[in-house]
Amino acid sequence: MRLQIRNALVQYGAETILDHIDFEIRGNEKIAVVGRNGCGKTTLLKLISGSLTAENPNSDEQFAFMLAGGQTIGYLEQINFEDKDISAEDEIKKVFKKVYECRDEMRDIEKQLEANPEERLIKRYDYLQKEWDALGGDSCEREMHIMFRQFGFEPEEIKKPMGNFSGGQQTKIAFAKLLLSKPDILLLDEPTNHLDLPSIEWLEEYLKKYEKAVVVVSHDRIFLDRITDVTYEIEYHRMTRYAGNYSAYIEQKEAALAKQEKDYEAQQKEIKRLTEWVEKWKNTPTKVTAARSKLKAIEHMVKIEKPRRFDRTTFRAHFLPKTESFQHVLVAKELEIGYDHPLSKVSFDLMRGERLAVIGENGKGKSTLLKTVTGQVDPLSGEFTFGGNVEAGYFDQQTAVINDMDPEQTVFDNFHDEYPRLTNEQVRSALGAFAFTQEEVERKLGQLSGGERVRLALCKMLYTRPNLLILDEPTNHLDIFGKEALEEMLNEYTGTVLFVSHDRYFIKRIATQILDFENERVEFYPYPYEEYLDERKKRAERQLSLKTPVANTANAVPEKKEVSADETEILAQAGSLGISTEMLETLKRNPGKERSKIERKIEKLETEMASSEEMLSSLQEQYNDPNAAADYEKLGKLEKEIHEQEELQEDLLAQIMEQEELLGFIESFTA
Repeated sequence: MRLQIRNALVQYGAETILDHIDFEIRGNEKIAVVGRNGCGKTTLLKLISGSLTAENPNSDEQFAFMLAGGQTIGYLEQINFEDKDISAEDEIKKVFKKVYECRDEMRDIEKQLEANPEERLIKRYDYLQKEWDALGGDSCEREMHIMFRQFGFEPEEIKKPMGNFSGGQQTKIAFAKLLLSKPDILLLDEPTNHLDLPSIEWLEEYLKKYEKAVVVVSHDRIFLDRITDVTYEIEYHRMTRYAGNYSAYIEQKEAALAKQEKDYEAQQKEIKRLTEWVEKWKNTPTKVTAARSKLKAIEHMVKIEKPRRFDRTTFRAHFLPKTESFQHVLVAKELEIGYDHPLSKVSFDLMRGERLAVIGENGKGKSTLLKTVTGQVDPLSGEFTFGGNVEAGYFDQQTAVINDMDPEQTVFDNFHDEYPRLTNEQVRSALGAFAFTQEEVERKLGQLSGGERVRLALCKMLYTRPNLLILDEPTNHLDIFGKEALEEMLNEYTGTVLFVSHDRYFIKRIATQILDFENERVEFYPYPYEEYLDERKKRAERQLSLKTPVANTANAVPEKKEVSADETEILAQAGSLGISTEMLETLKRNPGKERSKIERKIEKLETEMASSEEMLSSLQEQYNDPNAAADYEKLGKLEKEIHEQEELQEDLLAQIMEQEELLGFIESFTA
């Protein structure tokens, strides 16, 4: 158990946020925390990180926070870089302070050993070598450069001073530092916000392979499905733990609610039957004893609570275009977009009723395309034309959430200023369709959350009932329920949609076509998202098959006039084991060092194997316990854990065999 919270109560003034919650992190679990905006998800992360404390004065059970010894917790909360003049590279390298201290001491000892090979120095050097390996000293800088690039930066930007990066870019650098620090418990609050699709996919793979625990708050449903194995739901200030990812949680929750509803109705029916019987016969002398018995039966029943189905809908808007456009809605031909220099060149033909998703890397011109066709940015070359009878509505999430609206103005007045001819009832009706109740329309704009501002902006735009919607990241700031409501609305909408999004689930639900800003070109795919993925994979395979195989010259041995048969065999064997020419040279100079590293790695893997075998034996013993035979939930969990341990052992065995083969090669090579 890495961390355990028991009986926690968190209140802000008189408002309860989290009420007597229990939470725990076991082993290397990847945990999702879900719930509506404002339910307390970020509060929970702050509680785990230690930046917020809880108490429980209203209960006999005291609040408990237990953290296993030596556990480090990483949480990206506030960004504050002290020195804005140093480069991004030097800022990130602060994460590797111990690595560089270890390296510097090793270099110092190497110099001392040349003059005086004392046993004390040799032992210290061996200890530092193990520490270096444990800290990943050989790969830390390479990992830093890879991660910097994956967060959307160009390689040369790593030399830029921190003060030259925007606030959003500084947040990404802080995020990269957090990942590189590799804490035992990694806390992530909306980590996919403002990342493009390639970066999100890379982050998924990174977190799936992360060897420690992760707790993530996210509204990205595909992201949660791909990385998490436990889901905590916050609802009505309480928390419930579910085994499995987001989709598994939804299934379990629905099944549990359905069962509770059925059991509740059955119990209420039985209570009604018994009560009616008692009322009918309570005054009959021969039935008095039976009546008392039935009353006691009612009193002793363990009452089943009436299920509360949380209202998952955010708004129930249903809009039809006021008029119908012509068949061709928007045509772009060799449209070059950008500002002081071209970003991309785009061609597409958007037909009536289609929903075109614009996806791809950041900085390639996706939002610029929308700004160009809405007249905010002039095209650099090429052309675009709207078809006949097109009436467009434009939504920009940046101006919807971060704008110069008067924070003291009410929701009602803000909408009414946009449409001054509407009556009060018409304004309230329009806002009500987007879940602004009679009381909420009087709230001030400065009190609205990001999601509420998005709803207000959508409401104002859609009231004109346009037949072309141009949407730039409409799901940002919406919780999962808000996204589902928007998806339902757009799927019922009979007009045409052009939208930019990084939310793959949203794209999958909405898009009928894809415009992909990939690498240095823009590709149009006349398919829904899943077919687009298949087609992109086929194109990549075709391109790969057309390429002529080229020898890998990066690690090639310098050409010699004559190469002996033995040397050829050694090189071939080295290549099959993934040993580069540089490593062969290292083996010649210091075979003992490389042999020692591999032997330590084998020893570590064998220790992990022994631990896994012990764990598997314990799990199998619990699974075969007759007392657990009827506990299907526990048996299912044990079955999953047994399968995980068996897979782990297969992986460890493969790694041990690989290292032993490598060790055998070194011994034969240096013999």
